[in-house]
Amino acid sequence: MADNEAKALKTFQEAEKKCKGGGGFLGGLFGGSKADEAAELYIKAANLYKIAKKWNEAGNSFIKSAEMQTARGDAKHEAASNYADAANCFRKVNPQLAIDCLLKTAEIYTDMGRFTMAAKHHTTIAEMYETECPDLEQSMNHYQKAADYYKGEESKSSANKCLLKVAQYAAQLEQYKKAIDIYEEVGTSAADSSLLKYSAKDYFFRALLCHLCVDLLNAQHALKRYEELHPAFSDSRECKLIKDLILCLEEQNADQFTEAVKNYDKISRLDQWHTTLLVKIKRSCGEGEAEDDLK
Repeated sequence: MADNEAKALKTFQEAEKKCKGGGGFLGGLFGGSKADEAAELYIKAANLYKIAKKWNEAGNSFIKSAEMQTARGDAKHEAASNYADAANCFRKVNPQLAIDCLLKTAEIYTDMGRFTMAAKHHTTIAEMYETECPDLEQSMNHYQKAADYYKGEESKSSANKCLLKVAQYAAQLEQYKKAIDIYEEVGTSAADSSLLKYSAKDYFFRALLCHLCVDLLNAQHALKRYEELHPAFSDSRECKLIKDLILCLEEQNADQFTEAVKNYDKISRLDQWHTTLLVKIKRSCGEGEAEDDLK
């Protein structure tokens, strides 16, 4: 390991000398070989640092190469790849630096018109904001950007996958209208597809739970609309539960609300997302009970 680290440092220093000695960035702009050689040496140093598990040094070396390639103007793809490689290194030690590099990668691909590639990197950023750098708002924003790019490239399936993440987090952040709009859009699209129509009931169910968090009357209107859009929804257990919950809310019957949820959960297990919304809805019955009281 130490041997590779020493080789990496020596190679990095050689790259630095190439930059300072032979025209550096200017040489690269006019097709000179010094900048190309320096960029290659930075990559070589980065890979040696990777072997030595010196992730910060490896990431910085990839960034140096990317900066030189960006300055040339005709090596954007190589620059984007090196920023992505830098992100992979930083992700092991400094997730925020990794995100910064991925943003540069996405920006370069966007400028190149490579929107599918840009979308993939925004998705990775969104995933990092889910786990390594927890920030639901940022995660939601990057899933939205990815969805927009996928839509523009007619990648409907990938776009919907990202949009459903946006809706999931929007509901958690109590941005219910945003969540409802997405679940309605994806649900309506699924209902029109012979392959996806079975999943429509789940999206309409989620939309209705969001409606119930906001306004009972709107939920009733939405329920009627969804049944007209997707008649099969009327026969689903999800639809029956929503109707039972609406009745409980009208009658302010918290005990019956809990019983309806328990009966549904015996067959179709409710996850944390659904449970959180159901607890909030139950408070409309006049009782703010703990989550466990729903099950």
